[in-house]
Amino acid sequence: MTPLDAVLQPLGYAFFLRALVASTVVGLVCAVVGSYMVLRGLAFMGDALSHSAFPGVVAAYLLKGPFYLGAAIAAVGTALAIGWVTRRGRLRSDTTIGVLFAGMFALGVFLFSRIPNYVGDLFGFLFGEILGIGDADLLALTALAVIVLAVVAVFWKELLYSTFDPLGAAAAGLPVARLDYVLLAVIALTIVVSLQAVGIILVVAMLVTPAAIGQLLATSFGRLVAIAIAVGVVSPIAGLYLSYWLDAATGATIVLVETGLFILALALVSVRRRVPAKA
Repeated sequence: MTPLDAVLQPLGYAFFLRALVASTVVGLVCAVVGSYMVLRGLAFMGDALSHSAFPGVVAAYLLKGPFYLGAAIAAVGTALAIGWVTRRGRLRSDTTIGVLFAGMFALGVFLFSRIPNYVGDLFGFLFGEILGIGDADLLALTALAVIVLAVVAVFWKELLYSTFDPLGAAAAGLPVARLDYVLLAVIALTIVVSLQAVGIILVVAMLVTPAAIGQLLATSFGRLVAIAIAVGVVSPIAGLYLSYWLDAATGATIVLVETGLFILALALVSVRRRVPAKA
């Protein structure tokens, strides 16, 4: 098989094309939202909200409803609850996240344990099953992605201002508390968008790693986002092809590609820092 055949052969399968479109959309959304997360130090929030979506997925399965709706309700509800409890309860955000994240995931495990027989579809949401995405799921995923990107576009400057200088943003009259809730809801919806691509366990990597690479290589927020988008889009495509050729888990392969790029970026930064010192 020639290299060209290796690239074109998977494109002959409809499931691979759907997965390619879905993973590209997921990578784009995760890169944009993840850039704000990295700057605000909210990596743990992404992990918590991804696990908090699990009871919504299980409940949707039990009620025979759309899993995206169940996951969105659970994730967004938990995100807003974390923001409210942190502000009203005078607790550190990591404390609130730890309590609610554990409670919601425990609820998901409890509901899952009430299902009489093994349910393979639900396990797919834990580890990702992008190759099994259907047309309806792809449309729902794309619709949610458009909503997330539209909200970020509308509040781009406000979110950026409140991220870099929350006190200055408040003094300028911006509703910082409401913007925090908007960002939490956007993060939650982004996680819902990503669930079928890499699963609950690996979704935080899709959110954090591209933005972390951008932070290593960029000196401005615009460049950080641009690098994050490039990594976020290229990595899922490369991961899909590698998983197809190697017959490996797709979600894990995508995350490993991103991790490899992060290590490469880290090495590049280390070399750059050493060159001026020797000169």
